[in-house]
Amino acid sequence: MGYSARYHVASLAAVFIALAVGILIGAAFGADVLEDVGQDLEESLKGDLDDANAQIAALEDELSDQQRFAETVYPALAADTLPGRSLALVSFGNRPDAIRENVLAALAPTGAEVTQLAVVREPPDVAALAELGGGPSASRAERERDQAAAAVNRAGAGLVEGNAIYDRSREALLATFSGSVDPVDGVIVARERPDLEGPEEAASELLETEFIDGLLAGGVPVVGVERSGADPSSIGFFDSLGLTTVDNLDEVAGRVALVYALRGAQGNFGTGEEADELVPSVLRRPGATTAP
Repeated sequence: MGYSARYHVASLAAVFIALAVGILIGAAFGADVLEDVGQDLEESLKGDLDDANAQIAALEDELSDQQRFAETVYPALAADTLPGRSLALVSFGNRPDAIRENVLAALAPTGAEVTQLAVVREPPDVAALAELGGGPSASRAERERDQAAAAVNRAGAGLVEGNAIYDRSREALLATFSGSVDPVDGVIVARERPDLEGPEEAASELLETEFIDGLLAGGVPVVGVERSGADPSSIGFFDSLGLTTVDNLDEVAGRVALVYALRGAQGNFGTGEEADELVPSVLRRPGATTAP
């Protein structure tokens, strides 16, 4: 019995020693295996990243080539498309400096000229505008609102026609103005609104709606514009009032769409959610028998 017990204890000890040795050896080899796998994975991912970067570089080169091509052909496509036309650029709220530069770039080869730049004050001075209007209302507040709306509507039509009504309205209606008050052949509308809420927002939206209605009554093309990625977008608002729109004025395609919209093309053009087409589907140059 004593011999068997000692043998059994010795056997168990040997097993535990073997297990310990195996664990140590396995751990050493396992670390090497894990290290090798990690290196292989790192090299594979690095290769994938290099491939992706190469594809990005190729696409950027292709996009750059396409942009250069578009910039090159644009003057030929737009040349003399709007000869001698006078245009107004109207912005609600703030000065549209970036949009102004885009508009001037679009019109440069066309023969058209921006003869006036007007920035409509927001929130509006309802009391001052009401003095220009008229008509009975149920209360003083309603009377001021209705009279102001009537004055703004007439001012919009007056801008197109170049009449004295618009000239008299400018001090109350506009924050800034440059150019002449002569008749225009088309109007480009931007919306650079400050942050407004409550009664100020409601008054500003009423002013915009009435002014645009007045512009449309003038019978010339009126085009609502913004730059790509504008947030919030005003395209839906412009469209709801019946304007032709361009949502990517900072792109060559947007310039093309603006020029042909000012020649009478109608729709929502650009790359945004509201757009129907990138550019007007039929672009005809002046002189073609079917040109608009």
